[in-house]
Order: sequence, then C-alpha cells, then structure tokens
Amino acid sequence: MKTAPSTHPQLFAGRDEPILDPDLAIIDAHHHLYDRPTQRYLLDDYLEDAQAGHRIVASVYIETMAFARVDGPDVLRPLGEIEFANGVGAMCASGRYGDIRVCAAIVGHADLRLGDAVAELLDRAMQAAPERFRGVRQVAIEDPTDAPYRFIPVRPPSGVMRSPGFRPAFRHLVERELSFDAAVFHHQLRDVIDLADAFPDAAIVLNHCGHAMAMDMGEEEAAEVFRQHRALMFELARRPRVQCKVGGLGMPFWGFRLEERQDLIGYQELATLWRPFVETAIEAFGVERCMMESNYPPDARSAGFVPAWNALKHIVRGASPDDKAALFHGTAARVYRIELPSSVT
Repeated sequence: MKTAPSTHPQLFAGRDEPILDPDLAIIDAHHHLYDRPTQRYLLDDYLEDAQAGHRIVASVYIETMAFARVDGPDVLRPLGEIEFANGVGAMCASGRYGDIRVCAAIVGHADLRLGDAVAELLDRAMQAAPERFRGVRQVAIEDPTDAPYRFIPVRPPSGVMRSPGFRPAFRHLVERELSFDAAVFHHQLRDVIDLADAFPDAAIVLNHCGHAMAMDMGEEEAAEVFRQHRALMFELARRPRVQCKVGGLGMPFWGFRLEERQDLIGYQELATLWRPFVETAIEAFGVERCMMESNYPPDARSAGFVPAWNALKHIVRGASPDDKAALFHGTAARVYRIELPSSVT
C-alpha cells in the first residue's frame, strides 16, 4: 500500500466519494508526472486516479523539468522530458492501459530568457513529438515574500517575462503556432496583459485561474487580494486569444490553509472555498475559453483527485450540457488540438 508524503496529505483521499455527473467526458487540461525524492507520481499512479470513477478520456502533460537531459546544451535539456511524455502518450495510445489517452498533448519547458536560441529547441521538440507537442511553459511566479517558496521544489528565476530574451524567444512560439502556458501570481497578470497586447495572435493559456496569492494573510487582506484578482482577470479576458485553466486551487498559495489538514476534505467544502475563483474565471473568459484541470499531483496537498473533480462539477452543476462539455473537454481539445474519441459527443 502506498503512503502519501506528508506534503501531499490528500493524495489518496476521497476515492470512495460518489461520482457526480459520471458520464461527463473530461480532458484533464493540466497534470504532471515525475519521480522525485519526496514523491513518485508516474503513469500507474495517474491511472489509479483517472480510473477511480470520473470519465477522464485524455490529458495534457505539463512540464516540471522532470527527466530533463543531464548533458548537452542547456537550451536543449528540456527535450528529455518531452521525449519521456511522448513515450507515455504512445503507450496509452496503444489501448493497453484502457481508454484514457494520457499525455495526448504535451506542453514542454523552454527557458525563454535565452532568446533566439530557443528556436532550435522548438524545432527539435516538434520533430520528437509531432503528434503531441503543442507548446511550452516557463514558470514565472514570483512574490516579494518568501512564503510561496516553501512549496516550490526549484525556485523559478526572477524577472522571466521582462528579461531581454523573452520576447524574441516568444516570437518563435507564435511563428510555429505553439501555445504559451503562463504560470504567474495575480499581481503579475499585468505582464501577461502586456504580452498579449504585444502578440495579439499568440495562443496564451493562463494557468490555475491566475493564482491569487493570499498566503499568510488575514481576512481583510485576502478580501482585497480577491478584488484585485477579479479586476485583473476581467481585464486580461478582454484579450480574445487568452484562455484560462480552471483549477490549481489545491495549491497553498490561495491561503485556504487546507494543506495543514490531515482529515478527509470532501468536495462540498472544496466547492465552497473554490467557488468565487471558479465563477470569476468562467464569468470573465466564458466557457469557450475555460478548461478544467486537476493540477495533479500538486493539488493533492489539499484535494483528492475524485473530490477535486466533484467540486468543479458541483460548482457548475447548473450549467447547460453544452457549457459543461466546453468546460470539461471542448476547450482543451480545441486549444491543444486533441482528437476526441468517437464516443464523446
């Protein structure tokens, strides 16, 4: 029997919850696989979660620099992870592991501070995984406090999106019709707005509802963060090529402090806490530009896989069937160019 690391207390929790809306097809728009000293979460682990009751039909693999090459030019090191994820995608496409197409799309890493040198990486990645490589992410979250870095295995570099090489590198993404996953805190959303204005044809995907950073804050401070976050989300949503991933709410940055709990946290409690941010994202961007994500396993700090999806379903339970289809698989299929199974209508 597996034992969840203490930093992910909800990793195996809640799998016996009744499944809400069990026939709703889901493309998990954001998850990771890795093998680290503190946690191993690979294909078998993801399949245990994805086959626990919700109808996950495909997934989008997002980089964490897992399995990066240990030698060769730094700019090309991310190819190792892309090759790894592509292999997992090929394994699952065989049908040997059931009907779930894990890693049907891949978002790899690129250090966009390196400018034009990134072009070779992008071309090599497109050659290595032509059916799955869809874009890149470079985590750019930063905060004036040290609070968030307690939960980040490798501290991201500062000033990523304002570095001299970033926009020259970003131009290569746009020219190749590759997407950019933007991982920032809410107070950095102006950087994403500026980027979208500079590259109006770029496909930008905001991660985790724009991550309202409210760790270690009191009630009044957190309320002010929500007001700022909401205003910035609506401003960003005026850029029509920006999409939004709805999830990542199990991370500690939101200030819910659920990561401190050891008891089972059910979907109704999650839904109550998450609702304002989920509804803000959907209200701002619309269902056609929102896609639901598990952000697993990092979200296991606060939410079991089954309860997390139940919570998202519960929050939007009043939506029409067409709106639910867009949120849970349609937008992700379009943005990441994933062919839906014929059984999904």
